[in-house]
Amino acid sequence: MTVLGYLTNGLVFGSIIVLGSIGLSLVYSIADFANFAHGDTMTIGAYTALVTFGVIGGLGGAVLGLPYGFFFALVVGIAAAAVVAVATEKLVYEPLDADSIGLLITSIGIAFIYRAVIQIRFGSDFTRFGIRSLRPIESLVPYGVRITLHDIAIVASAVVLVVGLHILLQYTDLGRKMRAMADNPDLARVSGIRTKRVKLWTWVIGAGLAGAGGVFLGLFNQLAPRMGFNLLLVIFAAVILGGIGSVYGAMAGGFLIGMINQLTPFFSNVVEALPIWPGVLNTVLEGLISIEYANAIAFVIMVVVLLVRPNGIAGEGAT
Repeated sequence: MTVLGYLTNGLVFGSIIVLGSIGLSLVYSIADFANFAHGDTMTIGAYTALVTFGVIGGLGGAVLGLPYGFFFALVVGIAAAAVVAVATEKLVYEPLDADSIGLLITSIGIAFIYRAVIQIRFGSDFTRFGIRSLRPIESLVPYGVRITLHDIAIVASAVVLVVGLHILLQYTDLGRKMRAMADNPDLARVSGIRTKRVKLWTWVIGAGLAGAGGVFLGLFNQLAPRMGFNLLLVIFAAVILGGIGSVYGAMAGGFLIGMINQLTPFFSNVVEALPIWPGVLNTVLEGLISIEYANAIAFVIMVVVLLVRPNGIAGEGAT
């Protein structure tokens, strides 16, 4: 595969990371704590879509190789993730009345509960959507790009959701209230903004985006009860890299981390082909720059960027 092929895979995977990162950053900026159950919220969306699609089937048509029924299941998965998140907020987080650290620790326990329920119902084995795999688009194969219509559907859907969020944040009353709360929640409260209602909508939007990311992750790879949890630290890396609390920074960080993750095999092949390194050093580099360590490499790059710019790409002081 050429570098263009790896970049294409990075675009698809980065689109999934962006959806998860935006949701996490929204909740952090307004609810004011790092939600460690966010990854498992993605899993809830994915498995809800799996069940829904298994019940309704394809509904007789397709777009970009995906049956109409899949998009209906996607909407149901988004709704289910949002409902579970709101219920958790109302039944657990809000009555708890704890500080940020207390809520963070509580969210870890909530994540275990989400995952346990899914494992009880579906087991711990991998599974897939009942959708026929497509061959890569033939016109792009000579260029080393092995992308399917399903991959294009993932990117296109992510773009629609991100653009929709941008419009909501910049041009709606709810978006202005959310930005006001993110900047100064106390000032927003005394200004007459119903902060509890805004926080509720934040959970709906953040969890909904997470649910969409989970569905697309299941389509891109496969479904498993730990799928969201395994991606959680990568999503946190994207949020920190972009700038904690910055939605647009989360977009940039998610895209960059996704690209790095998928480009790792390319870097490994480059190192393997270099004849200038001594034998032992070359072997060590090949071992470090391999797909098994893709996430670790992303974290190393995150640390390097933060050493240069501690507030992240779009943090305080960014232009």
